[in-house]
Amino acid sequence: MNVALVSGSPAASVTRKVRVMIVDDAVVIRGLFARWIEAEPDLEIVASLRTGREALGQIERVNPDIVLLDIEMPELDGLTALPMLLAKKPDVTIIMASTLTRRNAEISLRSLALGATDYIPKPTTDQEVTGSPAFRRELVEKVRALGLRAIRLASAPTQPRAFKASGVARPAPTTGFVRAAPAPQPGQSGLSLRPFPSMPPRVLLIGSSTGGPQALNAVVPQLDRVLERAPVLITQHMPPTFTTILAEHLARLSNRPTREGRDGEEINPGNIYIAPGGKHMKVARRDTAAVIELDDGPMVNFCKPSVDPMFSSAAEVWGNAVMGMVLTGMGSDGLRGAKQIVAAGGSVVAQDEATSVIWGMPGQVANAGVCSAVLPLNELAPRMGRVFAGDRA
Repeated sequence: MNVALVSGSPAASVTRKVRVMIVDDAVVIRGLFARWIEAEPDLEIVASLRTGREALGQIERVNPDIVLLDIEMPELDGLTALPMLLAKKPDVTIIMASTLTRRNAEISLRSLALGATDYIPKPTTDQEVTGSPAFRRELVEKVRALGLRAIRLASAPTQPRAFKASGVARPAPTTGFVRAAPAPQPGQSGLSLRPFPSMPPRVLLIGSSTGGPQALNAVVPQLDRVLERAPVLITQHMPPTFTTILAEHLARLSNRPTREGRDGEEINPGNIYIAPGGKHMKVARRDTAAVIELDDGPMVNFCKPSVDPMFSSAAEVWGNAVMGMVLTGMGSDGLRGAKQIVAAGGSVVAQDEATSVIWGMPGQVANAGVCSAVLPLNELAPRMGRVFAGDRA
């Protein structure tokens, strides 16, 4: 039987299943989620509850690693229950679940500032939920990846905890973010870094997934030196409506024109373009101008929008003037496109393991040897400012 294997220290390891609590007032959803999770040999359900109040009463007794928390529930809704659950069990990982409405998208993103680690948008109807293999896959993969991370963090209690304020994840003083594993260091971890090109880039492309909204909150407001010279294009794995809210939120944080990309619009310096949920955002050349091209084709890397189409198309249009940045996220989306950016003469940087919620996407590009830098989250924007100003150091 396969179970979670987690290294707590060099001298010891823990082998057990990821413990999951489901909190949702819909009996059909609770039953469906429970069946999906129990079908996985490395996951187990420790409680299936109807309200946030029931969850508060049981969280200490059942001791979950992961809580799947619905937003809309009687007696005590998910957003209200969230900080109360974290107060009772600070080391628990909470994934918010909500249907695809504007109100719920706003609440889901707000919950990240209150301590939720991630969110999962539920299809609108029970029939859509039961008939969506992609949703089942996303749910199970998030529970597994974040559950393993939760066990790793719990097995290293001496590490400082991160705290959050105003929607931005911030490091504890002197030591930085919570570390799920040691930060990768060139020469120690085997990472091979490439030199930055001699010419400053003319566009910054950012790809992110799990943990991405918090990472973008931290990076985007510090990109003034980049935006003085170049446009910024962002693909965050999100459904429709969620990307609209994300664009509005980043516009307030950055005080720069920020919106979902529109098909055919010209890409201009000083602007931030967000890939709209449900469509791939690519770059095309029309006459002498670079423009947004929206693609409603099939998923790429099980994602739509996907980072790879943005990276690959931008490399074709801008060549060695492209800078790619890969932030926290599950899977390997962005790897193929990052290789194409480097092949065209451009550069790629990645968020390091220590500050990533999940070091999947950035870990893939870092270990592939295509990065010019692998940095903690709070160092990425300052380095980009220097590189776009012509400093290769």
